[in-house]
Amino acid sequence: MIVVKLGGSLYGTDELSQWLDELSEHAKHQAIIIVPGGGPFAEQVRQAQQVHTIDDSHAHHMAILAMAQFGLIISALCTNCQKTSSPTRHQEGLTVWLPDSLLLSESELSHSWDITSDSLALWLADKLNAAQLVLVKQSDETSTSINKLTELGVLDAGFISLFKNTAINSQIIHAKHSTLFADKIIHYTDYRLSLS
Repeated sequence: MIVVKLGGSLYGTDELSQWLDELSEHAKHQAIIIVPGGGPFAEQVRQAQQVHTIDDSHAHHMAILAMAQFGLIISALCTNCQKTSSPTRHQEGLTVWLPDSLLLSESELSHSWDITSDSLALWLADKLNAAQLVLVKQSDETSTSINKLTELGVLDAGFISLFKNTAINSQIIHAKHSTLFADKIIHYTDYRLSLS
C-alpha cells in the first residue's frame, strides 16, 4: 500500500486529472490511499479564523473538513475511486480518505496549524503500515532534508516530530511529474526524505 497526498495546490489545475489517471493505473497493481490537501477550502478556514477570531482547535477541525471537501471533489472526478473516512490496511484499488472529527481524539495530533494534510498523510501512512508516503506538491525545492523543507514552509511544522517517531519511507514529487510516478516509486531511495 502507498499513501499519496495530493496537495491542495492541484485544485483547478490540469495536473489533478493527470495524477488521478496515473494513480488509477498504478492502483491496478498496488493499493493506493489518496490524502487530499485543503486547497481553497483551507484558505477559507484561515480567513474565517482571522475574521471571527476563532481559536486554533476549532480552526483545526474546520481544516480537517476542508480536506474532506477537496476529497469529495477528487472522488467525483475519479469514477473508479472508493471513498472512506476510516481506511484500513485491507483497502484495495484506489481510495480517497475523507477525514472527519474522529481525528480530533488522536492525542499525537495537535489541534493547530502545525498539523496540516502533510502531517496527517504521514500519520495515516504509519497507522496503515504503508510501504511508502508520497507528497505531491507544487514545489520546485529539490532538497530531501525535512529540516530544510520545514524551514522553507514546504512541509508543516508538525511533520518532523511525527517523522522521528515513524521514519516511514517518504518523498515529495512535483505536481508536474505525474508521468514519473511509477519510476520514482520503484527507485524511491533516490528521493527519500531524511532529517539531515
